[in-house]
Amino acid sequence: MSAPQATRTTALHAGAWWLWALGLATAASRTTDPLLLGLLVGVAGYVVAARRTDAPWARSYGAFVKLGLVVIAIRLVFAFVLGSPIPGTHTLVTLPEVPLPDWAKGVRIGGRVTAEGMVFALYDGLKLATLLICVGAANALANPARLLKSLPGALYEAGVAVVVAMTFAPNLVADVQRLRAARRLRGRPDRGFKALLQVGLPVLEGALERSVALAAAMDARGYGRSAEVPPAVRHLTSVLTLGGLLGICAGTYGLLGDTGGGYGLPLLLAGLAAALAGLWLGGRRSVRSRYRPDRWGVRAWLVAGSGIAVAALMIWANDYAPAALHPPAVPLTAPVLPLWPAASVLVGLLPAFVAPLPSSTDRADRAVSPGRAPVVDPRPKEPTQ
Repeated sequence: MSAPQATRTTALHAGAWWLWALGLATAASRTTDPLLLGLLVGVAGYVVAARRTDAPWARSYGAFVKLGLVVIAIRLVFAFVLGSPIPGTHTLVTLPEVPLPDWAKGVRIGGRVTAEGMVFALYDGLKLATLLICVGAANALANPARLLKSLPGALYEAGVAVVVAMTFAPNLVADVQRLRAARRLRGRPDRGFKALLQVGLPVLEGALERSVALAAAMDARGYGRSAEVPPAVRHLTSVLTLGGLLGICAGTYGLLGDTGGGYGLPLLLAGLAAALAGLWLGGRRSVRSRYRPDRWGVRAWLVAGSGIAVAALMIWANDYAPAALHPPAVPLTAPVLPLWPAASVLVGLLPAFVAPLPSSTDRADRAVSPGRAPVVDPRPKEPTQ
């Protein structure tokens, strides 16, 4: 099945990318093998490189990778300075130990730094970094505006508030840049606290004018209207939504933990069912229509299913072969890439082949500022020789 060019009708649902990325993150939480974690990072990076656009949010993947490296460095520094609970026999260096009072037993600063403790810290930091990189892949691939557009009716007001904030933030940055350029053209300083105060007042005035215009437009379109719902339905909606969210949190914690795989998945599914029922009942009070709703097609099922399959296969592998997914730090041994878990991780490459290709218009959107028309040179071009 060849992938088509991404258009408004064939674009992949943003929720499919998030389900795929969360599946990879769940798989990363079930192992500390650096080879498997590196393979997960490679799978996420390959899909991002193959299917991301040139939109502003698509550049966030590199920031998440840098954040992951910072997390690894911080984890190693903490293990080096504060020690590690992992016993070891290979001493790397002995630091001067700071004496602590009796109430701080179990905590030490300095002392003996072992190779086993540093390896354990490296595995632990790499695991957390992989989780962050998987989330960064979802941020780089999923259009946030289209994701908010797909929110259920019960979350309509919250979605509109987030969309307004996302729309106004680039305009504020553009206003600041425009005013600073105007000050430079007039020979006035554009840096410093005094210049910031003089620029801030026009920016605030423009933001208030846009807010008033937006409020008038929303009022003219009937924003805020709600249908009459019986009190019993409202109470049932609150109970289902709150209970479903608690079930989702507990189930996610069970899936991400090392010992909660047995109850995590059933609790997560029950929480999702309750939350969806609550959101469906809550959407009955929202009288609105949806313009060009995003469709959840076959390709969205394949993308989301590949991430879920990676998570399910890794959880199953963690049950029948836990030693293969958790290489010991004591004694020091070289990590080995297990065959079947590695093959299950490669299932996550499916979106790179079935997801729609980024369109040329998406790549051209980078040159257009938010809320502005593209700048066109009105002068006629000279004919080439």
